[in-house]
Order: sequence, then structure tokens, then C-alpha cells
Amino acid sequence: MAGVDGSQSLIDRHTDKFTEKATGMSDYIKVATVDEVPPGTSKLIEIDEVRIALFNLNGEFYAFEDVCTHDGGPLVEGEIVDGHLVECPRHGARFDVRTGRAVRMPAFEPTTAYAVRVEGDDVLMEAPAA
Repeated sequence: MAGVDGSQSLIDRHTDKFTEKATGMSDYIKVATVDEVPPGTSKLIEIDEVRIALFNLNGEFYAFEDVCTHDGGPLVEGEIVDGHLVECPRHGARFDVRTGRAVRMPAFEPTTAYAVRVEGDDVLMEAPAA
């Protein structure tokens, strides 16, 4: 499927935490290395039982909960369309990969997005709220 590599079915558990000093002690977790998620692909991550879809759009990384707010479909398995939208494989709802915002019915509620940054070869994601 376009926009998704074979690694999206892998579930990785990561426990290494990093501290973001610039934003007041937000925890960041290493979720991948840059080479694990080439441009135009995605990877499924699981953190504390929360499924996260990590996308690489032209070298920029984005993460959000891997759930279509219409019916719980796996967005990490969706196709990238129009350069920055992921289409849910179940009913065609679309979400902006950059923000988690629902942009096409049948979904109308956003999915939770997380801040992502790259340090060297490591992709770090804001830890989900406990």
C-alpha cells in the first residue's frame, strides 16, 4: 500500500526517556531511528498500551494515536494522499498527518497528535499522558 512499509505491523515497546528542557520538563521517548521510517512510510509504535502511528513525510516526522475516530480503524495501515493526509482503510475518512485533524467524513473528531523531534539518528516523541 502506498505510504506504508512492511514494518507497520511491528509493535515496539520503548522505555528510554529523554527530558525536554526547552519546554519545561516534557518527557520524550525514543520511538525509532531515522532509517527505520524512510520518507513516505509509517511505523506502528505501542507505548503503555497506546497505539501510535509514526509517519515520515519527506523527512519530517509526525505521530498521533493510531485510531480512526469514526470506528477505531488502524490509520498506520492507511494510504498517504495529497502529500499529507492519511486515509483510513475501513471507510475512507482522512486525517492530516501533521496535526491529527479529521478532514473528511465519516470522521469529524481529531485523533490525538504528539510532538516529535529528531536528535541525531533518533526519533523522539512526546510521551502520552498517563
